Amino acid sequence: MRFEEYRKHDAIGLADLVRRREVSPGDLLEAAIARRAEVDPQINAVTSDLAEVARGATPADGPFAGVPFLLKDLGAQLEGAVTSGGSKLFADAVAPADSAITRLYKAAGLSIFGKTNTPEFGLWPVTEGAHLGVCRNPWDLGRTPGGSSGGAAAAVAAGIVPAAHASDGGGSIRTPAACCGLFGMKPSRGRVSFAPAGEGWAGASIQHAVTRSVRDSAALLDAVCLPQPGDPYFLPPPERPFLEEVRREPGRLRIGFTAAALQSQALDPECAAAVLDAARLCAELGHEVEEVKVPGDLAAMQAAAGLVIAASVAATLDAEADRRGRPIERGEVEGLTIATYRRGQGVSGGDYVRALATLHAFGRDMATLFETYDVLLLSTLGRPAVPIGWIFEEQGEIPERLFSFMPNTQPFNNTGQPAMTVPLAWSASGLPIGLQFVGRVGEEAGLFRLAGQLERARPWFDRVPPL
Repeated sequence: MRFEEYRKHDAIGLADLVRRREVSPGDLLEAAIARRAEVDPQINAVTSDLAEVARGATPADGPFAGVPFLLKDLGAQLEGAVTSGGSKLFADAVAPADSAITRLYKAAGLSIFGKTNTPEFGLWPVTEGAHLGVCRNPWDLGRTPGGSSGGAAAAVAAGIVPAAHASDGGGSIRTPAACCGLFGMKPSRGRVSFAPAGEGWAGASIQHAVTRSVRDSAALLDAVCLPQPGDPYFLPPPERPFLEEVRREPGRLRIGFTAAALQSQALDPECAAAVLDAARLCAELGHEVEEVKVPGDLAAMQAAAGLVIAASVAATLDAEADRRGRPIERGEVEGLTIATYRRGQGVSGGDYVRALATLHAFGRDMATLFETYDVLLLSTLGRPAVPIGWIFEEQGEIPERLFSFMPNTQPFNNTGQPAMTVPLAWSASGLPIGLQFVGRVGEEAGLFRLAGQLERARPWFDRVPPL
């Protein structure tokens, strides 16, 4: 199968070709492998080669039968394959069994042939880890594809696969999707199980995917939103398949928007202009749109989330130290990770409980906005994709640069709300700009209806990088 034909289709479209016997699963897999060989030396998106495993497997007869797919090298285990978490500390950590989400992907017919680049433990919104190396944006090889699902987004944007597994603890689906011109839905807390592992970052982290089309995202979520026995929390099943919602009209929504940067001083002017343009588009589509002020103590939320993340990193590394019978040494993990580890080791039980209470209070404050509005619209990022290395150029400026790049995603991990980034705008230099839409907890259906409407009004599928 020629690449030009392969890229013309999303995952649902490729699966339809297989069902109609116009191509075989093997044809699709070889097209994906060939595309990877052609472009991955430039972008370093796929860091684990499982092509022979995929060649030897027969895809299940599911909705994505035969469609090539990639797992992020963090969160989702594949039996017999290493999940390093982007760290050399776990470079030999072979999974004894599939995670629940992996089993569900396989049951849907996806052909998993590799794992994608991620920074160490998913801690950064860029993908520049020492273990897996720098991942580059197909739109501009000097810029980041975002993180922590940067490899997933780069692989999809470059045409290796139409969709890829991703996860999001502070923006790690939405950030790379925005950087790479993709659709990225972070589902509600409890929508996708982390079984058999525990929750990530006190429930802030959630798994799903980055995709080129809205319908692929919806159908992939349909395939994996199945609660597992013993899950600490889960949501009621959707009223109807999310894929059906994409084709339904959203009705007249009350949309509040802000051109603010929630966790930094201000948005880049092009991102601010994109918010205003998206607000006008929504009004033209018949929605009630007005400017709002986002409630809640954002500084307290940010501090509490940082404490929870540090404690979570410490728990992970202490568990590994206990398992092997010797402490984690400097040099086994990256310098910024060891600093986070040491901070986390100093977090007391009382500190942790108070941090959770702060995050829950923030969620209650944010919920007041959604008593009036159905959707909140704001920029996904503070600026378009930044140059490789920019966040770390000046050690003293790392926190400021970090949140100037990703000021608007973390709040909605801590409230547990669904949030999607939609590629509706482009910078003067041709970089994608993502617009974020946030809904009430459990209301992915409404966001998918709105996303389908936006995709029809301003299509992006055929806008691809010149790589």
